[in-house]
Amino acid sequence: MVGDRVEIVVDAGGTTRTWDVEATRAGKLLCARALAILRMTDEARKDVAACEREGSETIRLGITPALMLVCGTEIALTVREQLPQVFLSIIEAMSHVLVESLLRGEADYILGYDVPDLPQLSRIALLQDDLVLVTPPGLHKGKPIAFVDVLDEVLAMPEEGDTVRTVVARTARDLGLDLKITYEVRSVSAMKSLVVRGSASSVLPYFAVLDEVRAGKLDARPITMPPIRRTLFLASSNQRPAFKNEAGLTGAVRSSLTGLLEALGPLAHPLWMRTA
Repeated sequence: MVGDRVEIVVDAGGTTRTWDVEATRAGKLLCARALAILRMTDEARKDVAACEREGSETIRLGITPALMLVCGTEIALTVREQLPQVFLSIIEAMSHVLVESLLRGEADYILGYDVPDLPQLSRIALLQDDLVLVTPPGLHKGKPIAFVDVLDEVLAMPEEGDTVRTVVARTARDLGLDLKITYEVRSVSAMKSLVVRGSASSVLPYFAVLDEVRAGKLDARPITMPPIRRTLFLASSNQRPAFKNEAGLTGAVRSSLTGLLEALGPLAHPLWMRTA
């Protein structure tokens, strides 16, 4: 093609014939408009892609296994709906492990219990929840139990460093009592299995055994005198640059905890209205 002229070569039966074809005025106009539309479409595609890249960001959120079961899905769906520009990557681990991940820069935010007050961390207290003694079903269904009597049980508890183990051990120490642990188990499901078999009792958050309690496989007894209470924090490192969607993420996490509050009932004590 040269300018507006097109050279057509046809080989028919060994005879080569050549024609020069020139577009009509209308054809030239149509071609020019079509090329302009293609250029505009390509530029629009590039501009939209650049805009999406500019506004999008990946946020790594750590959450405990028990919380993941009760509100992890809701958090993922809420962030997707309210913050479509955020790609949420969820990390699942025990609270004390999540704190270490946060300090190492392997997580951007964590939703965990009793996060320590460290200068390199920012914390928002969301709620407190009272732990329960989990036992096989029996005569004391749902009946409160004094902490001193909890320590007489054959206990299956998490490893040292776990927030449940820490708060139980601290309460026993403050009261001058001995904490005796028969089974040290990292897995919540393994602890529940030991209780179902009648081999032990355990101190756990109520929402971790909610399904088994409703099914009549386990019993959950509130602990009193004193209650064993933990604080749930949304924490982040203040050693990294701020995210554009930090406020949006905080709001999405808070709104996703409605189901957790409903599941805990009187065992829950919301705090975010005091820290907003």
